[in-house]
This record gives sequence, C-alpha cells and structure tokens, in this order.
Amino acid sequence: MTARFTPRSTAAHTRLAAVGAVAVAGALLLTACGDQTKDNDSDGGSKSSASTAPLASKLPQAIRDKGVVKVGSDIAYAPVEFKDDSGKVAGLDPDLAAAMGKQLGVKFQFENGTFDALLTGLRSNRYDIAMSAMTDNKNRQDGVDPDTGKKVGEGVDFVDYLTAGVSIYTRKGDTESIAAWSDLCGKKIAVERGTVSEDLAKAETKKCTGGKKITIEAFDDDQQAQTRLRSGGADAASSDFPVAAYAVKTSGGGKDFQLVGDQVEAAPYGIAVAKDDTQLRDALQAAMDAVIKSGEYAKILNKWGAEDGAVTASAINGGK
Repeated sequence: MTARFTPRSTAAHTRLAAVGAVAVAGALLLTACGDQTKDNDSDGGSKSSASTAPLASKLPQAIRDKGVVKVGSDIAYAPVEFKDDSGKVAGLDPDLAAAMGKQLGVKFQFENGTFDALLTGLRSNRYDIAMSAMTDNKNRQDGVDPDTGKKVGEGVDFVDYLTAGVSIYTRKGDTESIAAWSDLCGKKIAVERGTVSEDLAKAETKKCTGGKKITIEAFDDDQQAQTRLRSGGADAASSDFPVAAYAVKTSGGGKDFQLVGDQVEAAPYGIAVAKDDTQLRDALQAAMDAVIKSGEYAKILNKWGAEDGAVTASAINGGK
C-alpha cells in the first residue's frame, strides 16, 4: 500500500497492459483482513534446511533456531498478497518471501492484520517483519505521523524490492469526468485507511475551492473500498497501481471498473524491520539481492504483472 504521502508527484504512464500476466493468478480477493489470525505459511524453507542454505549464517541466531520469520501483512491486496480459492496465502510478496526463504533456510509465515496496525505489531514484537506492499518513506523511517508532523515511534528500516505508483479508478463507463486528483473536488472517493491514497485525498481536498471538498471514505481493507465503489456509494476509488489494475482486470470479468489518469507518487515498496534489528535487515537485503541475481525475481514479477516495477538491486531506506 503505497503508504503515507510524500510530496513527490512523479507521474508514470499507466501500465494496464502489464497486468495481463496477472490473470495467471486466477483468483480474486475472497477474505477481508484485520482479524489478526495466522495464515498459511510461505513455503520458504525449514529449520532443518538452514544449515545448507547459502545465506543462513547471516540471520540472527534466534531466528535460525526457530526456523521461522513471522510476517505481518494485510492479506487482502491482490495481486500483492491475498488468499486463493483454497485459502492459501498467495501473491507477489509471498512468492518473493518464499524465494528469500530458500536463500536463508527459514520459512516466512504470513500473519493477517489491518494495514494501519502492522508497524504497531512490529514494534510490539508480534511480527519479525512487515511485508505488505508498504512504501518506504522518510515518515515511516523516522516514526513521524504525516498528519501532525510529530514523532510517534522509533521508526523502522526498510529493505526495498519494487517500485509502484498510485492510481484512481471508477466504475466502467461512469468516470464522472475524473481524470486526475484535482477532478475529485466535490466528489466521493473510497480508499484503504493508512495508505497514500487516503493521504493524497486529504492533501487534495485542502486545495479545493468553492466549498467543493472531497468526501473521503476510508476502509480497513481495499476490498471494502472496491465494494463501496461497485455499489455506487463512491465516485472513485484509489490504490497502488498493481492492485488497481488487477481489480480493473478481474472484477466482474473486467466489466466493473476502469483506470483513469496516470499513476502518481512512484516510490519503493520495502520490507519493514525494527531499527535495532540490523542483522535481520542485512540478511533480508542479501537474500533479496540473491533472488534478483538468480533470475527468480523477474519470473515472480512477470507472474503477477509487476515487471515494470522491477529493481536491479535491493536498497536500505531508499524512500524519500
């Protein structure tokens, strides 16, 4: 979820064609997140294989001993993470985590949570990491609330692995003349709480004139926002481009929604790690780099239609 607002409007061309490969997933989101229950594991390795994994020695001993990395994730954000028809956690992030697990000799166990509570769960040691289409930016790195500018926590470090922007979409054939964020004044938008989509809407409504503010409806997960738009309760919705494009491609067999305008706020997705957990952070970076160099990274991105967001190497705290 292309996270909290940063004042960088780096527009990118709409890449709807890139999601053709997403159809391979063959599944829509079926469950809402936020129940804080454990989901199926990503098959990334096991404790018994740690001794033979090429990068196992880089992990903290405590994680090597238990053989598991607990991952906080909002598992309702297809195609990045979601549950397939069998109830198994699937998507871009779980596949990348499984590939890293092979390098590190551990399993990445995804646990479901609402997006805006993931970093709280990380700080309270509920999770070892958070991996959930989360944008790396300075506010999160520094633990600053973007609404107030006040420090609310110690912040986190990020291991970056993809670049994505944010898109607006409407009901198909009913765009309400919306082609950019500035066209939303006087209209209603549905978003997921705690994401850049919500923050962009908040920033944009301050610019509206003539009393025509944007009505913002924020939901616990993206599926609820989609349902609101589909039912006619909102004029538009917004989410990260891969997710918006997937919804346009799959919802109602491609008959429900359409993308409008260009992407904005292109920024890196990052795996969030506690500031004091530098050994785990560096092990994750090494594993991601190994996955990239092996070619498996490109295959995973192609599978989920995210190849346009590929990076050539992982970075630490590359967000601005």
